[in-house]
Amino acid sequence: MPETKEFVSVREYAEAHGISERTVRNYCALGKIPGVYLTGKTWNIPADASIPSRKNAKQRISPLLYALREQKERKIKGGIYHRTQVDLTYNSNHIEGSRLTREQTRYIFETNMIGITDAAVNVDDIIETTNHFRCIDFIIDHACEPLSESMIKQLHRLLKSGTSDASRSWFAVGDYKRLPNEVGGIETVRPHKTGAAVRALLKEYKARQAVTFEDILDFHQRFEAIHPFQDGNGRVGRLIMFKECLKNRMVPFIITDDLKMFYYRGLREWKYTPGYLTDTCLTAQDSYKALLDYFRIQY
Repeated sequence: MPETKEFVSVREYAEAHGISERTVRNYCALGKIPGVYLTGKTWNIPADASIPSRKNAKQRISPLLYALREQKERKIKGGIYHRTQVDLTYNSNHIEGSRLTREQTRYIFETNMIGITDAAVNVDDIIETTNHFRCIDFIIDHACEPLSESMIKQLHRLLKSGTSDASRSWFAVGDYKRLPNEVGGIETVRPHKTGAAVRALLKEYKARQAVTFEDILDFHQRFEAIHPFQDGNGRVGRLIMFKECLKNRMVPFIITDDLKMFYYRGLREWKYTPGYLTDTCLTAQDSYKALLDYFRIQY
């Protein structure tokens, strides 16, 4: 007696192969998966069916990126998407001086309101918190795309739009700095050379055949040394690292407040002792892995 063939749903097939449900439905409708059939409006897919090959196919997305996209689309609360939004936004903003608490950040994300507090709250802190949520959505949506100059500028535009900085004539939202700046008392690239410096960095980064964890850290350190924007460089840089980890199927990480000084030391000493920054980011990565373990997401 022939063996009964096992079939799975669109959702199960998508999860197994790290692609979106929409893509799976398109494959089914176009006849690209042999053996599929419809029951009413439901596709039944052979469990052992391989993913259709595509010309110039990009690497399949990781289970983490799949979960982030699915939970974002479905507005699921209490999962890895929710936790990433709160933790990454709170910590990255807090490093740059935001006085909002983690609880306030969580409340803003969940309700789009700020809770009543006895202490004064900086309006820019609130705006940049909601803007940072949008930045995270942006990198989730565009995680698999090549990093580009326009993408970097868009992250800055999303982060700083509507802030008091945006109303200042000398502050360029979504564009490179107009005035010289410093980072940690160290001179950075002059404004008129900034665009060329960023493009050269991107060209070198894209030329690497297989991006490593250290390559992402190296890009970050050099990006921060250029300091291309008048403000928001650290947050944009950390968003880029998170995106590039997702793109290259690496576990991303969040620099928390307790790692801040080690992180700064790592950036400062990168050229001489790269292990400082690497160890700090690996420690942060271990913490994010613990979250993935809790939410049962493979990595």
